[in-house]
Amino acid sequence: MTDITKVALDAMGGDNAPQEIVKGAVEAINEREDIEVILVGDKQSVERELEKYEYDKNRISIVHTTETISMDEPPVNAVRKKKDSSIVVAMNMVKNGEADAFVSAGSSGAILVGGQVLVGRIKGIERPPLAPVIPTATGASLIIDSGANVDARASHLVQFAKMGSIYMEKIVGIPNPRVAIVNIGAEEEKGNALVKETFPLLKNCTDINFIGSIEARDIPSGYADVIVCEAFVGNVILKLYEGLASTLISKIKDGLMSTTVSKIGAAMAKPALKETLKSFNVEKYGGAPLLGLNGLVVKVHGNSKAIEVKNALFQCVTFKNERINQIIKEKLFDNI
Repeated sequence: MTDITKVALDAMGGDNAPQEIVKGAVEAINEREDIEVILVGDKQSVERELEKYEYDKNRISIVHTTETISMDEPPVNAVRKKKDSSIVVAMNMVKNGEADAFVSAGSSGAILVGGQVLVGRIKGIERPPLAPVIPTATGASLIIDSGANVDARASHLVQFAKMGSIYMEKIVGIPNPRVAIVNIGAEEEKGNALVKETFPLLKNCTDINFIGSIEARDIPSGYADVIVCEAFVGNVILKLYEGLASTLISKIKDGLMSTTVSKIGAAMAKPALKETLKSFNVEKYGGAPLLGLNGLVVKVHGNSKAIEVKNALFQCVTFKNERINQIIKEKLFDNI
């Protein structure tokens, strides 16, 4: 019998909710038999979208909620006061064992707060980091942390490195992933106080493949598989990465459409360009997990379409099947 992964999916979160969220859920269960989706949100709105599709009605259910947390609400107050919001209700389902994981395109702040306060940390985890996968010239790398802990300590970064290494090996399939810390130079003596304190600790870790410092310019080349930093630095890297990629693609398109000759060239090069750009698409990896919690919480982009939602649901299945939380407990704490 197939082991089923139950995922609570925030039907009301993000720019394209509930249309793309529901579509992603339907596509997920139509492609795989080992997943059930619980759509959490306004029942009438969700049912209206579900009517558009053919699917196994035994594998998609709805939990009705009356509130939604918007992107501009103070996260702590929103999580505390909006008990019947889709985010809070879904996270409580994970906490109570009614769902194996939670996926949302909604408020990042509310998801980070809810993950720690409602789902809770694995005993011994000091801070849960947000860990998105980014495309590189050689495949993909994990930035950890990219938004959860802007004032991290050295001990936090060491845990980030270990959890990130486990995730990249078990979820992305990279054996013995290379771990590097973000720095302003390759030399060990460089960096701010946090990096200088963390570097020797990582160097002495025997359970990770630490390769030293990584400068920001080397990240796109795929120099490291796990990129360790505190959340302020990680978020700046991530946002610059996304913005630069979008700008470059836009400028290339403008250039290709600028003259008749370039348009002819663009038509000839289109298949090769599409294949090249496809390799830089991280939608296939799903969303950014908040690692180190008692259950899985995954944040997808606020403008996510169905394909990213679908792959985030698949990501939850792999996370459960690979026993990521159990491995984190065993590798980080069993020898303490």
